[in-house]
Amino acid sequence: MILRTSFILLLLISTSIQTKTEKELIIGFGSCLHQDHPQEVWISIKKENLDRFFFLGDNVYGDSPLGHLNKMKRSYKKQKTSLPSWLKDITVDSIWDDHDFGKNDGGSTYKLKKQAQELYLEFWEIPISDPRSNREGIYFEKKINFNKKTIQLIGLDTRYFRSDLKGVKGNYEKNLDIDATILGEEQWSWLEEKLRDNFDVAIIASSIQILAKDHPYEKWQNFPNERERLLKLINNSGKNVVLVTGDRHRGGIYKLNNLIELTASSLNRPGGNFNESDKLLVGKTYNQINYGVLEIRNNKVNIVLKDINGDVLESEVLDW
Repeated sequence: MILRTSFILLLLISTSIQTKTEKELIIGFGSCLHQDHPQEVWISIKKENLDRFFFLGDNVYGDSPLGHLNKMKRSYKKQKTSLPSWLKDITVDSIWDDHDFGKNDGGSTYKLKKQAQELYLEFWEIPISDPRSNREGIYFEKKINFNKKTIQLIGLDTRYFRSDLKGVKGNYEKNLDIDATILGEEQWSWLEEKLRDNFDVAIIASSIQILAKDHPYEKWQNFPNERERLLKLINNSGKNVVLVTGDRHRGGIYKLNNLIELTASSLNRPGGNFNESDKLLVGKTYNQINYGVLEIRNNKVNIVLKDINGDVLESEVLDW
């Protein structure tokens, strides 16, 4: 059990239901935000007039080769003064990835993961009443009532419980071990329960990509049985679901039948200049600075990837 002595009572707990009556709900998404690099992308993001912003992981770069957390503490301290003040006027949500977890490409065997979670809770001002403050892992869900519709926001933890990767960095192999996991059984049971809830559309956030299969880096396809389990769970739910992911320093949109994934990465660390494609990719990937936006109105979700100037790179629409 994780206990903390300081917390902010005014923050809403993760299970709270928030109500919005306007005609459009706008949620921004982004990942890979280095505390020591310029953050000009916030100029365009502010113009989106967001209701919420969701940090998809690597929200600071505080990991070290030995897994120590001194750098993480310094990184969080600097990022606190680097984020734009207007974020305090909207709702902010977050999950972590490896660089704010503490170990590059790290998983369940990382020895300081409990201490890393404590730093995460403090930085994001998660109240003691929030389930994340009293259990292992930073997964959570929120429901938003909007124009007589229910939007379910689900943030997954793909680090705390994840089994070891196989192969070497930049050339990971499939882990087909029968007990290999990304979410761990407790989080799986929780997710299954949440997808049985009543909602009109769910937004599932994962730090690592879910649909993409063809690149050699971290992704759900490193654990094919886990990826198949997730896709089967979503399909069997019969619900409307949008996936949002980060991590890659490349943005893009992927589609499998009616399931769409928006990868928004990076906010200020552009990726390498190489071509990358995938059988499920819509258009192409973009290695420049980018962010994502979901515009929810009526029975439609506009799924948009934008560049640093706010210009559209790719877009898709989910109708339900």
